[in-house]
Amino acid sequence: MTAWLAALWLSAAPDAATSAAWALPAARPCSAADLAELTAEARTPYRLTCRAVLAPGQSIARPVLIEGAEASGAGLDCQGGTIGQAGVAVSPRQPTIAVWSRRLSADHWSRPTDIRIRNCVIHGAVRVWGMGADGGYDDLRASSRTVAHTAAAQAAAPSHVELDRVTIIGTGSIPLYVGPGVTQLSLMNSTLSGRSVATALYLDAESADNRIANNTLAVQTDREMIAVDGSARNHIVHNHFTLGGRPGVFLYRNCGERGVIRHQTPSDNQITDNVFSGTSWLRPRLVVVGAREGGRSYCKADRGYPWGSSIDDGDRATGNVVARNLRR
Repeated sequence: MTAWLAALWLSAAPDAATSAAWALPAARPCSAADLAELTAEARTPYRLTCRAVLAPGQSIARPVLIEGAEASGAGLDCQGGTIGQAGVAVSPRQPTIAVWSRRLSADHWSRPTDIRIRNCVIHGAVRVWGMGADGGYDDLRASSRTVAHTAAAQAAAPSHVELDRVTIIGTGSIPLYVGPGVTQLSLMNSTLSGRSVATALYLDAESADNRIANNTLAVQTDREMIAVDGSARNHIVHNHFTLGGRPGVFLYRNCGERGVIRHQTPSDNQITDNVFSGTSWLRPRLVVVGAREGGRSYCKADRGYPWGSSIDDGDRATGNVVARNLRR
């Protein structure tokens, strides 16, 4: 890695005084052999545990997997290059880029932190996931039946994931899925486009303190553009939404889905200074706080416990600030 690129990575690292309590040492720069394997033609995911900077004109055709604590500090700067294959659908189990925790035991997870992805055009989807990343919901269900579920989910999930100046072109799956318990993720100066059978961006239950700022969201969706499902203290600010007649941001709590109790409510979020274009004239739902309030057939699937959505199907969305959003 050249001296100026090394300096760039170091200058972008979290301030040591504010991050010493959680941050791990930065990963090593990727070697020439690492980069050759990363950019090789292959169908299997490449396990990224170093900081990769592509040469101008390079691309990555294979999926990228950033998994476990050993991947903490890893990063990818595509310098305008692409990841994935244009128009090729990806699945939730094998997205274009996966930032996942790995289960070690019944209640212990190895999670990656301090992940940076920059200057990339990503065909398909990015999924960031802690509990449930093994493909099942048994661990989430079991944890949700304990009083400290929110803290456990957040401790198990990736944290401090930064996506900056990226374009994610959806091919059916949700372009950016932020899974249960994920904290301190940021999407900045980026574009979400393409198509999705659901939303453009999903902030799932027990996630918190994420920042969505200065982006363009122009995905052809079948639902709202952003779902805030039992996710708290997020900042969704200074974005431009091209809605195509669909709703903008829904805040709710998806009570009982798959039998998982939602402990946290969609509260204390800030949704401010955004611009919404292409709204429906008949029902221009820009930001809807309390979009469900129960009313789903599966809400009873989490009954029997004295907390969260097990005793209350309501969204209970409180303390949210929705202000200075413009309709054009």
